[in-house]
Amino acid sequence: MPRPDRLAPALLGVLGVSEILLAVWMVLAPRSFFDSIGGFGAFNPHYMRDVATFELAIGIVALLAIRRPSWWPATLAVAALQFGLHAINHIVDVGKADDLAAGIFDAASLTAVALLLGWTLLGLERSPA
Repeated sequence: MPRPDRLAPALLGVLGVSEILLAVWMVLAPRSFFDSIGGFGAFNPHYMRDVATFELAIGIVALLAIRRPSWWPATLAVAALQFGLHAINHIVDVGKADDLAAGIFDAASLTAVALLLGWTLLGLERSPA
């Protein structure tokens, strides 16, 4: 397994870019996002853009944190918490997804990302300074 201090910058980079791309998609083409991966309940472009603001904030901070190791723990903690809570929401509503397979995939992938972020955070906390 890679050392957490080597994994953290790469993980933050991937997190930052992916969160920003998702946010841009949600803002520029909310219906496309909803139809592709956001199909839970009724479409609401305002709430889609609201969610985009959270995604964008996490993405920007993740990218800023890459070169600031003192930011890594807090950034990873917030991202792990957000992904974990998001995963719980998807697990609870897995049967309400427009496509059950997509609902299961969403719940599983969000859980996996939350665990990876949390594992990296714990590894950093246990690493000698």
